[in-house]
Amino acid sequence: MLSERRLEVLRAIVQDYVGTEEPVGSKALTERHQLGVSPATVRNDMAVLEEEGFIAQPHTSAGRIPTDKGYRLFVDRLAGVKPLSSPERRAIQNFLDGAVDLDDVVGRTVRLLAQLTRQVAVVQYPSLTRSTVRHVELLSLAPARLMLVLITDTGRVEQRMIDCPAPFGEASLADLRARLNSRIVGCRFADVPRLVRELPESFDSEDRGTVSTVLETLVEETEERLIIGGTSNLTRFGHDFPVMIRPVLEALEEQVVLLKLLGEATDSGMTVRIGHENAHEGLNSTSVVAVGYGSGDEAVAKLGVVGPTRMDYPGTMGAVRAVARYVGQILAES
Repeated sequence: MLSERRLEVLRAIVQDYVGTEEPVGSKALTERHQLGVSPATVRNDMAVLEEEGFIAQPHTSAGRIPTDKGYRLFVDRLAGVKPLSSPERRAIQNFLDGAVDLDDVVGRTVRLLAQLTRQVAVVQYPSLTRSTVRHVELLSLAPARLMLVLITDTGRVEQRMIDCPAPFGEASLADLRARLNSRIVGCRFADVPRLVRELPESFDSEDRGTVSTVLETLVEETEERLIIGGTSNLTRFGHDFPVMIRPVLEALEEQVVLLKLLGEATDSGMTVRIGHENAHEGLNSTSVVAVGYGSGDEAVAKLGVVGPTRMDYPGTMGAVRAVARYVGQILAES
């Protein structure tokens, strides 16, 4: 365990390096920070921090920079995230309050996060499996072709086309629509397969095939969706990526990678993955700050940012948390 004084030196190194982009020397530390000890003591503390892998010396520079391990300890020992100013909070609320539907909410959230943090923003759509059914609509497009519209409490709308095994009359369609809504409205989507399992048996034999087809289409799990924005922000940090920026951009194009980065929606707490803690090799020079959002205490999806490890962690964590809170309020009121 590091002493409190050496932890204070590490905090000062992280803050200075993030702010100046320059390796930090002992002389600069004693001039900029009230550490209460001599430059010789600071040099000794820095030697111990380097020996234990919390800081490193880049090239032949006299200064030191934090390592992934140093950033991790800094984040783990943060006293708190940086609160947003009142104008920033009002700007978030005004910008998100103008959204007209879920697509607009997600699109605005991505743009807002990218602008606030000047990083790459990633927002996952509310997970279908963690949403509650608000309404199911069935529309006849042709004698043997239907459209199913599923609406959830998070504002997510799924439209699915169904080719029926036989013509399906309006009376049967109205009957199925009514029975479906009576059984599953207000229930979790994850519970729908169990709730409708025996429904085909209550219909006439000639309609059971179509009812079964409709139910199979209804309970299909679609792949999770997310949207990304602010990728151009990475060009400001070219020197922060040791080899080149291309592996980062290629990783960000893979939706599966991004979903794994954000983590499971069930985890509503703040997660920070630093450097080599990211399993994807192309993202070993980045950090990810993510948090769950939703209506009430339960997270239905994740949002976050991806940027270089040289990141303003307190500020980024504060912005991500604040935006997630406002998005959750919008969903709760929708």
